[in-house]
Amino acid sequence: MNIVIDADSGFCFGVVRAIEEAEAALQRSGGEVYSLGDIVHNRVEVQRLEQLGLHSVSHGDMPRLGGKTMLIRAHGEPPSTYAEAERLGIVTVDATCPVVASLQRRVKAAYDKMSREGGSVVLLGKRGHAEVVGLTGQVGDRVTVIESESDLDALDFTRPIYFLSQTTQSIELFNRIGEEIRSRTQDTAAVTIDDTICRRVANRETHLESFARSVDVVIFVCGRKSSNGRVLFNACLKANPRSYNIEEGAELRREWFDGAESVGICGATSTPGWLMQRVREDLQRLDRR
Repeated sequence: MNIVIDADSGFCFGVVRAIEEAEAALQRSGGEVYSLGDIVHNRVEVQRLEQLGLHSVSHGDMPRLGGKTMLIRAHGEPPSTYAEAERLGIVTVDATCPVVASLQRRVKAAYDKMSREGGSVVLLGKRGHAEVVGLTGQVGDRVTVIESESDLDALDFTRPIYFLSQTTQSIELFNRIGEEIRSRTQDTAAVTIDDTICRRVANRETHLESFARSVDVVIFVCGRKSSNGRVLFNACLKANPRSYNIEEGAELRREWFDGAESVGICGATSTPGWLMQRVREDLQRLDRR
């Protein structure tokens, strides 16, 4: 089989920056740094960094980290986390993605605007996702989070609405919900649609659909926790029903490739390039058996 790795897949800028910050902090600290949550939604990459001394912790672990170094990952955190870290004497390394940091400021500005106008801030995002928690926490969680059109029934369409999105959401879904919000409101001038989806991520949907159609079988590599991975894998699956989602090469199954002459390997923004290369090597071994 001809096996091709998508050159545009792999870590986005924000994840690359966070991992570089973590590795630099590990060198400075002599090999012990704590990441508030998994630094990336990829189990294999997390395991690699754990071997270097990066330990994932939760907010509940913070009281025991006084004097130690703690990384704020690319997803960002609410102001309360920084205040708590300072109170506990924790040294923080802020690796918040610049795109996410910019969105945090926009959420605050949107809230200030809606407070003056008697309106509400609505965010398209996955409830409980680290980025969403950081975004809503900028304004004391006074943001309405929606995940689909079915959540729109809870909104008050007689008041102004400021609609934004988590950076890794689907553009198609955001536009569809934005149009639905406009159609339900009595005064469309009172609705602000602020597309805050990261184009470095969103543009991959269209690219991956094209990539998936160019091969017989698609192997999409990403962690099970990656919301971005689910969006991008679904883009592949829509274009090519012979698309399979795996975390590592051990999950490959010979029957997936029956009659296939070409295989494309791609991944999420949280998928390291070295892992896709390893999957290719595992697939080559499977093909030779």
